[in-house]
Formats: sequence, C-alpha cells, structure tokens
Amino acid sequence: MSKNLANLTNGDDSKNEKMREVTEVFDSVAHRYDLMNDLMSLGTHRILKRIFCDSIGLRPGYSVLDIAGGTGDISRLISRIVEPTGSVMMLDVNETMLRIGRDRLIDKGRAEVQCVLGDAEAVPISDKSFDAVTVAFGIRNIAQKESALRECYRVLKPGGRLAILEFSKPKSRRLDALYRIYRRAWPLAGLFVVGNAQPYQYLVESIDEHPAQEAMLLLLEVAGFKNLKFENLLGGIVAIHQGTR
Repeated sequence: MSKNLANLTNGDDSKNEKMREVTEVFDSVAHRYDLMNDLMSLGTHRILKRIFCDSIGLRPGYSVLDIAGGTGDISRLISRIVEPTGSVMMLDVNETMLRIGRDRLIDKGRAEVQCVLGDAEAVPISDKSFDAVTVAFGIRNIAQKESALRECYRVLKPGGRLAILEFSKPKSRRLDALYRIYRRAWPLAGLFVVGNAQPYQYLVESIDEHPAQEAMLLLLEVAGFKNLKFENLLGGIVAIHQGTR
C-alpha cells in the first residue's frame, strides 16, 4: 500500500480533479466513517449491506473483487460466504481508508482478505480473474463510471456477476422531498462529529449527480453486461444493480 496515489492519476484533468476531491474527502472522514454512516442512515446501512451480499448468489469457493472497499464491511461479509476455499480482494484508491479497512478485517479474524491500493478505472488485475465484482456505495465517487464498468467486465470470468449497491432516486415524490430535507442535516452533523461539514456536503451533491436506476442499467449495458436488473431498497433511496458478463 506504499504505492503513491499520484501514480494512479494519469487521466484527463477532470478525472484528476475528481480523484483529488474524493481523496481529500475520505482522508478527512476515514477515522469516523462508520460512525457517520450510522448517524446518517440511522443504522440501516448495515442491514442494506447484508441484503446486498445475500442478493449476489455467492458460493463457497468463489473469487470476489470488492471495489471501493472502504473500511471493509462488504469484504468481511463476503469472506464469510466464500472462504475458506474462496478468496476476496478489497480494492480502494484511498490509502487511509484501505489501511483502516485492513486493520478492521484483521481485528475481525479476516486477515486472509487481500487489500490492494488501486484505481477502479485501471484495475491492476489480469483478465477473467473473478467470479464476482462488488461495488458498494462507491460507484458515484468514480470520475469515469464507464471506464470503471468496463474494467469490472474485463476482470470477470465469463458468466461472472457484477453487483452495485448505491444511493439512487426515490420513486415517490413525497419520499424524495422528505429525503432531501433529511439530507440537509448531514453537513451540520459532519461539522459536529468530524469537525468538517464539507465532506458531507460533497456526499449530498454526489447523490444528486448520480444516475437514476434506469440510466445505470444503460451504463451497464453499454459496458457489455447482460441479464441486467435492479432492485429498489428504502423506496429507491438505495438500489442494487446487477449484471453478468
């Protein structure tokens, strides 16, 4: 994990700017990331992650790549399913988050999860290496989603599954309005808990900018995925998208 993040930013200026912004955001919140997630989601993010992992159809012996693995929640849940005969690799572009995730995996008895510092738009893995790829609450932070989805396709074995858990668009206007009001409190909560409101203002903006459910399906289709589907959770506040190579 000593690899310099600067080595991963060889794309255009917009990508570099996005990566710098995301790196600064997660560096500033890394040590209280889970606490803030609990506060903002009222604890539901833990339930959503379990539902997500159960929905993928993983089996013992599978090899899984967890992109934007953060503090290791998804990798830990997946490793319980696929190990000891399977394997899990957690990839994240942020070194601080990856170190915290690695330490927590070790503390939870999941030291066998491999932690790799790397860019989702240029995954440092050979073609057709994994039975499944997961991205939980990370795809919206990637500057060029199309490139990342093509990389997911590339590293999957034929028939392998991509599963994405991400904030999405509520289907009810009333729910959407209430959710927007609720989100206004996040930057203030961040100021009190983390001492910095900006990362949570970025979070609100990144949710607003993220494609809606149907648009995400189109991106997956363009990347080459088949058998596409999505499932709304919490009325569409969050959605699970899946497709196969």
